[in-house]
Amino acid sequence: MNPPPLDKAAVAKILRDVSLLLQLKGENTFKVRAYDTAADRLTGMTQDLTILVREGRLQELPGIGQGLAEKISELVTTGRLGFYEELKAEFPPGLLELLQLPDMGPKKVMALFKELTVSNVAELEKACRDGRVRQLKGFGAKSEAKILEGIAVYQRVHGKRKLLGDVLPTVDGLLERLKAVPGVIRVSPAGSVRRRAETVGDVDLLASAAQAGPVLDALANAPGVAVLIGKGESKCSVRMTEGDLQVDLRVLPDEDFATALHHFTGSKAHHVRLRGIGQDQGYKISEWGVHDKDGKKLPIRDEADLYRLLGMQYVPPELREDHGEIEAAQEGRLPEPLVTMEDVRGVVHSHSTWSDGKNSLEEMARAAQALGLQYLTVTEHSQAAVYAGGLKEDDLQRQWEEIDRVNEKVRGFRLLKGIEVDILETGALDYRDSVLEQLEVVIASVHVRHSMNEEQMTQRVLNAMDNPFLNIIGHPTGRLIHEREPYPLRMEAVLDRAAERGVVMEVNGKPARLDLKAEHVRQAVQRGVKLVVSADAHKVADLHHLPFAVATARRGWARKGDILNTLPAERFISTLKAQRASR
Repeated sequence: MNPPPLDKAAVAKILRDVSLLLQLKGENTFKVRAYDTAADRLTGMTQDLTILVREGRLQELPGIGQGLAEKISELVTTGRLGFYEELKAEFPPGLLELLQLPDMGPKKVMALFKELTVSNVAELEKACRDGRVRQLKGFGAKSEAKILEGIAVYQRVHGKRKLLGDVLPTVDGLLERLKAVPGVIRVSPAGSVRRRAETVGDVDLLASAAQAGPVLDALANAPGVAVLIGKGESKCSVRMTEGDLQVDLRVLPDEDFATALHHFTGSKAHHVRLRGIGQDQGYKISEWGVHDKDGKKLPIRDEADLYRLLGMQYVPPELREDHGEIEAAQEGRLPEPLVTMEDVRGVVHSHSTWSDGKNSLEEMARAAQALGLQYLTVTEHSQAAVYAGGLKEDDLQRQWEEIDRVNEKVRGFRLLKGIEVDILETGALDYRDSVLEQLEVVIASVHVRHSMNEEQMTQRVLNAMDNPFLNIIGHPTGRLIHEREPYPLRMEAVLDRAAERGVVMEVNGKPARLDLKAEHVRQAVQRGVKLVVSADAHKVADLHHLPFAVATARRGWARKGDILNTLPAERFISTLKAQRASR
């Protein structure tokens, strides 16, 4: 799957940044407000932005004239905006960062910049601690203390590891830029990005080339770089404006690429174990290659060569956590091959404008088909989810009629009739069985009352799984990474019941969920529990959540045969039903 185009949220953020930069320049209020209004329009609209741009219909949106339409089109089609880049060049990159602090508006930022040459958060913190800010007109000791409090809050929030889904678009863009540099032989992410960990600290990139200079320059001068941290003969480190993300690039000769890639991919625990195995066999393994006991450097073309040399199966990056993969690789027990995005036939778990989605059924169908997929399960919220526009039982018939019309219209693609039904506090489902039995796909999820204790929540989910028309348990632990802890649940008991009842477990690909997590995926696979990889899509752009679900499934040692939506539509439906009927 190709990286997603610049979506509404990304375009809206840039428009808001333009507004802030214009305010820093002291531009008139009318001009400034136009960019904020345009950002609001894009955020609130339900249409596909890419289609509006392609058809030249942006000016149909209220408040967007020809000039703004041209700038939005430039952003969507090229991924950058010349006007924005020119504006950013007029100010130190850290000024936009200052505007993210609580109660810090453009006038205050410019006063601090002009009077104290403060241009980033670190400089502002030092100026406050030195007592210089209180001396400025319009500031004082209380203002200084309040600024320091705001900086502390900002640092707590921005010091967190970042979601993989937030980081990957930036990484993909940088990789494409580096690949285009003449003389580059190989380029790859390393570290937690390559292992597809749930969260990412700094980003590690590796490239091989005869001359490192041009490759390092390509990163140093890349769009979106806020600060050049340092650049030497073989390494360049930058901090990106988007997400305050540090990126480290190392460039080395191609003969060292494979061993360096393994070293910097990690995990540290996995690599230390592998070095120990090598040492026991008379090899010294490092980022600079593999040497035998006589000091001779052995040719290692790729990572598979390294594992082969040690008499092991190749270990995919997603498994390198020292969680039993080394022993399995030594004994030939690693699952092969792991599921891939190319194996997936259909999208599971999606919403439309019928509930809390942003796109119509037809728009979702066409977007999924454009990604090479064959079907999409329509699973709106059920009636208890009033906050999410949940459908009453009577609404379903009308939606089914629209699904039939779309299936007639979009040839070669199929929308499946489903629901994401709420699991009520008792474990009962939110619709009558006479309604559920008419659906092709029933996902059941917990959305409220997360505060139940472990015994109560476990029994709630177990009771739900006794319903013969339930097919899939959605986002089984309810977690939101960085935002909400998983509700207490005896996962072993839930997976045992799933195996007993033929219930399928969801691997939700929303970057803030990734639920089931990899550890639970592995436990499910060990029990023979079938899985689906899902997008939890509430808009067209969310269809790109699917690769994150696949990555999580891979981290849990899942193969194609473990994932039901690798099947064609009819077999997917019949297998879901057969799973329950046979138990």
